[in-house]
Amino acid sequence: MTPEIKAQLAPHGVLRAAINMGNFLLVTGRAENGDPTGVSPDMARLIADALGVPVQYVQYAKPGELADDAGKDLWDIGNIGAEPARAEKIAFTAAYAEIEATYMVPPGSALKTIADVDKPGVKIAVSARSAYDLWLERNIKHATVERTTGLDGALNLFLGGGFDALAGLRPGLISDVKKMPGAVILPGQFTAVQQAVGTARSNAAAAAWLHDFVEQAKASGQVAKFIAEHKVNGLSVAPPG
Repeated sequence: MTPEIKAQLAPHGVLRAAINMGNFLLVTGRAENGDPTGVSPDMARLIADALGVPVQYVQYAKPGELADDAGKDLWDIGNIGAEPARAEKIAFTAAYAEIEATYMVPPGSALKTIADVDKPGVKIAVSARSAYDLWLERNIKHATVERTTGLDGALNLFLGGGFDALAGLRPGLISDVKKMPGAVILPGQFTAVQQAVGTARSNAAAAAWLHDFVEQAKASGQVAKFIAEHKVNGLSVAPPG
């Protein structure tokens, strides 16, 4: 820890940690004072403790909104899915945790594998600007992707009919599949959403320190401990960066 790193990460004497409240695996509840609880807030608090400053949670309903505020002096670190589009403005650590993303298909669907989905005429529903939507935007070549606001919005779009697949995180789809009898979650994954810690690209010294800090948190078992404490199924410790 150097004065430069501390000045970059806590310029106002507090670590302002931006949290994506829409990620139900990383934010699993709230404290009595309204602060978020879960793996993501715990990671932010761990970093604040290492800096020797209090943590202040800056809550965002959607990940895209969090990313939009990068570089605006509204947050110091952002816990969010690391994606190339976001990395243009945010310096990310290697992932500390990852979540499998796949598709749910309706009863009797001819789509049996991940590869079957990207075909002409196939319609995919997805939550706009989620990390896995950014992957779809870069990689889907033949199917049509329709975006809507939030996880519930994407699910309701799919349940309304006319769609061949719902893209989502496997843990969420395990719950969603119960709302459509006979629906199936496809095996495998089209991507794994890499949950990382980011800071403004101008914070070069802080970004390097954060990278090492996250690697130590994974290697020491601290990230695994957070996942176990919050009883999160579907979230795993990311491999070494």
